[in-house]
Amino acid sequence: MTLARMTSPCDTVVLRTPGRVDYVSAFDAMRSFTDARSPRAPDEIWLLEHPPVFTMGLKGRGGARTHIRDIPLVYTDRGGDVTYHGPGQWVAYVLVDLQRRGSGAKRLVQSLEQAIIELLASHRIRSERRAGAPGVYVAGAKIASLGLRVRRGCSYHGIAFNVDMDLAPFSWIDPCGYPGQAVTQLADLGLRRDMADVGRDLLEHLTRELGYTGSNPGTGDLPHSSP
Repeated sequence: MTLARMTSPCDTVVLRTPGRVDYVSAFDAMRSFTDARSPRAPDEIWLLEHPPVFTMGLKGRGGARTHIRDIPLVYTDRGGDVTYHGPGQWVAYVLVDLQRRGSGAKRLVQSLEQAIIELLASHRIRSERRAGAPGVYVAGAKIASLGLRVRRGCSYHGIAFNVDMDLAPFSWIDPCGYPGQAVTQLADLGLRRDMADVGRDLLEHLTRELGYTGSNPGTGDLPHSSP
């Protein structure tokens, strides 16, 4: 499933791969970029890892808890409930001008899910989406979680894909608000690949599913304002 083509000349996406980034720094950068971007600024995808962190979406608004065991808990403005990020998991933040593309959040969610589904299918792993519970699942276990925010017609946040990480912290929470939700990763499905290789494949599938006709590499740093 592919998003509609852009109606403006900005049909090229900027791809940034800054490595391992503190969650709060990335969160602040996403909001700053979205608030400052101009109508003709190209969309961006930021592919990165986070140090161990739990994040809580708007369903947990107003909570006072700061840690789960010894791992920080950060309250965000994305949709959804609580999830975990850590090394060995790729997080793709999609900063898309939906208004310019004539599309909406629901279509973006479907395209992000489809990118993961197609990536897994290329390795003969069958996966699926689940109605009312965004993300991608393999035999009922969640391998990718998803949460978005749309502001000023533009999206931020994105999708997290489990590659080869410590899954134990997921057992300390109800992942995405679902008690007993099983979680899996590529390594547990018998596919052990270099993180960089998986990242390149993920960017390729995301770019294709989102309908971009070209891509440009960004700098290693995350921007705090539009180009």
